Amino acid sequence: MDRAPGLSVRFKLTLSYAGFLMLAGGLLLAAVGAFLVREGWLQTNDEGAWRVTPGTDFVRGFAPVAAAVMVFLLLFGLVGGWILAGRMLAPLDRITHATRTAATGSLSHRIRLPGRQNEFAELADAFDTMLARVEAHVAEQQRFAANASHELRTPLAISKSLLDVAHTDPDRVTGELVERLRTVNTRAIDLTEALLLLSRAEGRAFAREHLDLSLLAEEATETLLPFAEQHGVTLETGGDVAPTTGSPALLLQLTTNLVHNAVVHNLPKGGRVWVRTHACSDAVTLTVENTGEHITPQLAATLTEPFRRGTDRVSAGHGGVGLGLAIASTITQAHDGRLTLTPRPAGGLRVTVELSPAHRLSSAYRKPHTSA
Repeated sequence: MDRAPGLSVRFKLTLSYAGFLMLAGGLLLAAVGAFLVREGWLQTNDEGAWRVTPGTDFVRGFAPVAAAVMVFLLLFGLVGGWILAGRMLAPLDRITHATRTAATGSLSHRIRLPGRQNEFAELADAFDTMLARVEAHVAEQQRFAANASHELRTPLAISKSLLDVAHTDPDRVTGELVERLRTVNTRAIDLTEALLLLSRAEGRAFAREHLDLSLLAEEATETLLPFAEQHGVTLETGGDVAPTTGSPALLLQLTTNLVHNAVVHNLPKGGRVWVRTHACSDAVTLTVENTGEHITPQLAATLTEPFRRGTDRVSAGHGGVGLGLAIASTITQAHDGRLTLTPRPAGGLRVTVELSPAHRLSSAYRKPHTSA
């Protein structure tokens, strides 16, 4: 929420209490002066100047009046200070109420504190922002849980159907049945492992190490080279040494997911995948680019959502579980990086991962390496 600049709460309280003290002091001085004039202890001379009348008992006469005035000022200060503090700290009541409301599970409530910018306004705005993020995160987790339940229910339902068939028809040939059960079970295991990896990345439960992102890119492409050759896709790697910090296992998984996704969602014949790394002073980048079907920017913006697949074409036996880009996005966020998906004008997708650099490795250029 944009606010106009205003006085801080501390400054307002300082002015309020200082002004109240000045008022109390003025009342005290006025009371003393009035008493002295009334008793004749203060008189004016011929020149108009005030002087004390000799022979008067100032202490005995003034002490009872001063005590009464001090008692009155004490009570007046307590009541006035209580009212002033209540008015100044009233925003805390709204913040406390919003906190208690959020604690009951209602995350849609917002403080929306009116007024100019000050410490309370900043606290209220920060709390509103936190509530909005928590609400969005909870909604995302609920949606993810629903999708995961749906995805897991499918292989379990297929397994139950196959077992029911085997139970009702004992004479059926079991070879085909066992193979289908094995396939379904493998998919369920892959999905469960992907969910566990996604949960680990979201929790940031990993130690950071210095590593070279370009070496991870080479390792991922070499691992997936037979898979790419099977699908008639050419892999090309190259770029700069890309020093960064993070989890080698998670960043290798990120790179592997991106390359695997680029191979799967490619042209039926003659597809290509380019894997590049680049290093500069403020970031290191990993770019995975592939040929393929045309993708709209609207569709590309949704591909990092769990269980979202970019095309209806799924390679036989290698369609994945719909978590590849979601895991890559989560790993990138866990490393305080940024993942960007951009459709290629000629078809296909360009995925760019930006991470913070680690200035401990050289920036020598790594020559391109092409595999078919």
